[in-house]
Amino acid sequence: MKDAVIVSTARTGLAKSVRGGFNQTHGAVMGGHVVKHAIARAGIEAGEVEDVAMGCGFPEGATGNNIARESAIWAGCPVGTAGVTLNRYCGSGLNAIAYAGGQIITGQADVMVGAGVESISLVQMGGINLSHFTEEHLLAVKPALWMTMIETAEVVAERYGICRERQDQYALLSQQRTAAAQAAGKFADEIVPLATKMKKLDKATGAESLAEVMVARDECNRPDTTLEGLAALKPVHAGGQQIAQGKYITAGNASQFADGASACVVMSGEMAARKGLKPLGLYRGFAVAGVEPDEMGIGPVKAVPKLLSRHGLKVDDIDLWELNEAFASQTLYCMDQLGLDPAKTNVNGGAISIGHPYGMTGARLTGHLLLEGRRRGAKLGVVTMCIGGGMGAAGLFEIFS
Repeated sequence: MKDAVIVSTARTGLAKSVRGGFNQTHGAVMGGHVVKHAIARAGIEAGEVEDVAMGCGFPEGATGNNIARESAIWAGCPVGTAGVTLNRYCGSGLNAIAYAGGQIITGQADVMVGAGVESISLVQMGGINLSHFTEEHLLAVKPALWMTMIETAEVVAERYGICRERQDQYALLSQQRTAAAQAAGKFADEIVPLATKMKKLDKATGAESLAEVMVARDECNRPDTTLEGLAALKPVHAGGQQIAQGKYITAGNASQFADGASACVVMSGEMAARKGLKPLGLYRGFAVAGVEPDEMGIGPVKAVPKLLSRHGLKVDDIDLWELNEAFASQTLYCMDQLGLDPAKTNVNGGAISIGHPYGMTGARLTGHLLLEGRRRGAKLGVVTMCIGGGMGAAGLFEIFS
């Protein structure tokens, strides 16, 4: 069996969905941009990449039929480079890196790209949302499969006693950590600026226009957030039959809709050594688990122990954690149940303050884990996600200094 090392990472800034810089940018543009730059940062030729694995939560419609193949071609890869689109909803980007790592370990490829992309603006907010379609048998036996994510976050908060005040306190910490990280330039080595055109609306006249913009940083952080301001926000109307009106989840303690892409180049350790490359880290393993759909946010509580057990590790052996902040309620519950040290978890904020382009996030978290881990001298790191439909995923990485 071969080692699978990650030799580079590149991502876009995260732009606010609908109102942000990528609201008219095709997924293949974002995906192609980060694949191109990850390859360049790796110091290899595009033709050496055998396959591009691209995670995407909603690959339908505006993002293309096979967004991985389209991104590979956009990036300048030759026609001989293949592409596979993976969909495990919010776990898609992490799953794509795990897929790439598995191909390397088993000798099925020598160089892969594992990536993630999401255009919420053009797909979900653009009118294409296949979650609206139901199926008679599943609707009868497991109707919670069609619950909205907000509803499941409300369930977790209610069922496990995660109070509103604690959720708001965590959301404030996320905003503060991201603001501090941005001020310190801690995301600069991840982001590759992308020039594009965005749609702007004149509120006075209603006229629409296209403006040239450069997305060079994450747009979602609210550094002026206060606990008082968070407490004043009204709960989001959850809709659905289970919860007519929310109690806990607000625009302040939930992840933000965002568009973006992220990519990592994964190759065999042997090839990296031959090329004289200095990897960022080593892909060690991946695990998934299922939970009840109505509490999908607790998925990491099942996936993480499975992952650690397979590698003979305990929670205390992990130096750095990236646990996707879909909602403060599920993040806090997972941290409580797993016994995660807050000082080692989401140290530069998370999706509440940075944004959550579903299928992209796991790939972004992986790249960030490796770069931040190197800065901190960390040795082992875990990326873990909750996933719509009632699942959790976790990936283990060894971080190189």
